[in-house]
Amino acid sequence: MAACAAPAGGRKPVLHGFAKQQLSDEFWSEGAAFGDFNHDGKQDVVAGPFWYEGPAFKVRHAYAPADRRSKSKKNGQPVEFAGYKGALGSENDYSANFLAFTRDFDGDGWDDILVLGFPGAESFWYENPKGGEGPWKRHTALEVTDNESPTFVDITGDGKPEIVCSSKGFYGWASPGADPRQPWSWHSLSPNKNYHKFTHGLGVGDVNGDRRMDLLEKDGWWEQPASLAGDPVWKFHPQAFGVGGAQMYAYDVNGDGLNDVITSLSAHGYGLAWYEQYREGGEAKFREHIFMNKLPTENPYGVHFSQLHAIDLVDIDGDGLKDIVTGKRFWAHGPEGDPEPNAAPCVYWFQLKRNADKSVDWIPHLIDDASGTGTQVMARDYNGDGKPDVVVGNKHGVYVFTHVTKSVTKAEWEAAQPKRIQP
Repeated sequence: MAACAAPAGGRKPVLHGFAKQQLSDEFWSEGAAFGDFNHDGKQDVVAGPFWYEGPAFKVRHAYAPADRRSKSKKNGQPVEFAGYKGALGSENDYSANFLAFTRDFDGDGWDDILVLGFPGAESFWYENPKGGEGPWKRHTALEVTDNESPTFVDITGDGKPEIVCSSKGFYGWASPGADPRQPWSWHSLSPNKNYHKFTHGLGVGDVNGDRRMDLLEKDGWWEQPASLAGDPVWKFHPQAFGVGGAQMYAYDVNGDGLNDVITSLSAHGYGLAWYEQYREGGEAKFREHIFMNKLPTENPYGVHFSQLHAIDLVDIDGDGLKDIVTGKRFWAHGPEGDPEPNAAPCVYWFQLKRNADKSVDWIPHLIDDASGTGTQVMARDYNGDGKPDVVVGNKHGVYVFTHVTKSVTKAEWEAAQPKRIQP
């Protein structure tokens, strides 16, 4: 068992762990997602141009062209393999698939696949042929999708998710019209500030508690107005949230009724933090709490790793509080260049614990130390047991981590707890 969670309500202690399954060792994408593609009521996995039949994930189907081959070297010897250059060789490459999401876009009852590609390139969705084999029909959703952490979430409050990103210098979102096969409509929420396609850090959440979704970015947050008619410019509130990390979240970390901000500080460096919201003159202000950084001594449990380029926020242990799922992106810029590029490619979940004195603790639990993340990590319950599982796609391949639990004695539970190196 790779992780544990505290007993509650007098119940027998339970350890939470994850069973690792590698679906492929090829590098096709920096993200992966769950979805039901063969309409059998069971969740499958999509990563790169392939989908894998769940729940065993042994059978792979190509829904898009998958004929790319790469040449590299491994241990000084020439090698050739399918996909892009990555861990199968010794050189770096970049895929055309940064993130994946699933949804029934055409309303036929079958899950389709949305791909957010390389920054600056188009986003597109693949139409499920309802059981047919061969390439799925591809439709362009958005011509230019910028930022390295774009997302697919309901920002408008209409109950339907949109592509949220920057595009051609603006922040905004793209939504499908009556015919989703036609290019989606773009809605700017900011002025043209020439946001670069490789800008890091982006999220959606209700920062000020008005029940409208705001946009988070590394330099502050954009407040959604009462009406979106006519695509008005949203009010910007400056606030430094690091230098640009991964996916960002607004969540009430300490339980005081105000949504805080969770983010990594640098996608290609170090740092994981939450920004505590407080009010001053009616305005939202933030206090920075960095709980993992460059040195082991900067984390109460001695944990540190670099390149936190993907974050998900989900209640892992079922205690009603959302936890952080993240890890080290493997070879973001290859075997050289970034800090500790060849350190163990880990995946962790950080358990949120609220203390009696109103402080909080983020308890690190190792999921795996030989896979890592890409630019996306997704935690969802794929097998219907009520426990979130994790899927990643990166330069090491494709992995599913199935959530498993075990009832133990109090002594066994205490022995499995991460040990603090600081009081």
